[in-house]
Amino acid sequence: MSAQMNSPFQQFWRRFRSNRVATAGLVVIAVLFLLSFCAGFITPYDPDALDAWHVLLPPSSAHLFGTDELGRDVLTRVIFGARVSLKVGFVAVGIAVAIGTVVGLFAGFYGGWTDSLLMRVVDIMLCFPTFFLILAVIAMLEPSIWYIMIIIGLTGWMGVARLVRAEVLSLKNRDFVLAARVLGASDLRIIFRHILPNALSPVLVSATLGVAGAILTESALSFLGIGVQPPTPSWGNILTSGKDYIEFAWWLSLFPGVAILVTVLSYNLVGEGIRDALDPRRQQ
Repeated sequence: MSAQMNSPFQQFWRRFRSNRVATAGLVVIAVLFLLSFCAGFITPYDPDALDAWHVLLPPSSAHLFGTDELGRDVLTRVIFGARVSLKVGFVAVGIAVAIGTVVGLFAGFYGGWTDSLLMRVVDIMLCFPTFFLILAVIAMLEPSIWYIMIIIGLTGWMGVARLVRAEVLSLKNRDFVLAARVLGASDLRIIFRHILPNALSPVLVSATLGVAGAILTESALSFLGIGVQPPTPSWGNILTSGKDYIEFAWWLSLFPGVAILVTVLSYNLVGEGIRDALDPRRQQ
């Protein structure tokens, strides 16, 4: 029993749970997942159903977040918009983490010209303003949620690559790596079986924070009209429709804006909590 309680995961969870702010962020994220997956059962309204008799109604018991300029229930659209934001966040970050992890592993393990070449590619990518690069690419393509996820992922892997490279440089001369090499393990086995599991801590933190950044980027693109296209609900395009009526229909901008704020803040808090829980200086 004591061995189980002293396992690395148990120690991590105990330290993470002691951070009340990070725990609150995790609870908010869990609620968002629950709402997005059960959206069809939570609200009786169709997110795309038009109702000319109930246009721009303020928040009430029938429509808790009011209705928009086409009579659609704003709460329903915000809940369904969570699906889009969470999907974009996780797929985009998954692509970025996969690319960055592979680049960082090979750059740190092999060093020499391999490291120099891969890191120069990272430096070149970092020279471009990421958001404007995304804007330029999206403007040349047909607006699509899949294009958005892929492009955000392809332009967000550089930080992960640097983190993983730094971890690999500190791990590749450890005793367990040298022992595996002496036993005849191949480079790929050493990289993915021995080094990668020990280099995942900063990747996990970066991925959590990256989801928040991807959600913000998707919302900004949708707000500018080149992201998720109506009638598919997205927090960004709900804000776009709300800006034209902000003087007398404040709820159209307030509620999706609060949803973005709370979601991004929660992911940032969880990321900070994971970083603190994995910090060896904080381990007791």
